[in-house]
Amino acid sequence: MKTGQFDLSGKVAIVTGGNGGIGLGMARGLANAGAAVAIVGRNEAKSITAIAEFERGGAKAISVVADVTDKAADDAMAARVVGEIGRIDILVNNAGINIRKPPHALELAEWNSVIQTNLTSAFLCSQAVYPTMKASGGGKIINIGSMMSIFGASFTPAYAASKGGIVQFTRSCACAWAADNIQTNAVLPGWIDTDLTKRARKEIDGLHDRVLARTPAARWGAIDDFAGIAVFLASAASDFVTGTAIPIDGGFSIMG
Repeated sequence: MKTGQFDLSGKVAIVTGGNGGIGLGMARGLANAGAAVAIVGRNEAKSITAIAEFERGGAKAISVVADVTDKAADDAMAARVVGEIGRIDILVNNAGINIRKPPHALELAEWNSVIQTNLTSAFLCSQAVYPTMKASGGGKIINIGSMMSIFGASFTPAYAASKGGIVQFTRSCACAWAADNIQTNAVLPGWIDTDLTKRARKEIDGLHDRVLARTPAARWGAIDDFAGIAVFLASAASDFVTGTAIPIDGGFSIMG
């Protein structure tokens, strides 16, 4: 993907939760397109494994251990990336968790944990990188929403609220920072084969078959299906694209 508008050589990307799942698929795409990548996560061993893969492919990569729900940690993370790699051009807000319970069974602490991890972290990380992006003349922020940004489900009250919030937060940033040449967009994954959805298939009877029946592509998504959209939204090819929420779902969201 190192051609023309899609070439990310010389760019620096931060990917929160980039050591596994969708975040890893996106980080892979960015690294393959030439970007240096900072993987932010709490599991340093997983991050080191991802970094080794990127370095074998010729990309520069570092691991940053940080609690993305903590403002001081996010500010320190941004400062470290600038200090070690020199700049920040791309932020992927991917860190996320889910607690599957109906609204009447969800504890307040569980609600707060999901909202803070999925939504508040995106706010804090975006704030942390904004001054650097503005000073360098622009940047790209990619927020990870979900099909639950669009649909409701009985077992995801906090997750759905956080992912719906991601879309509106994306639009607010797109409006606020357009004058700074910062494009902010959201990606809405459908049912993707990750560790989180493997657990969901064990917890929710019939989920696997229902997903296949509704998905025109007739398969679950793979994490590498997110490499292309990551490169597009991080590159000059999307300079006139901002405030969008793009489903990556094999057609799941278009079915009636």
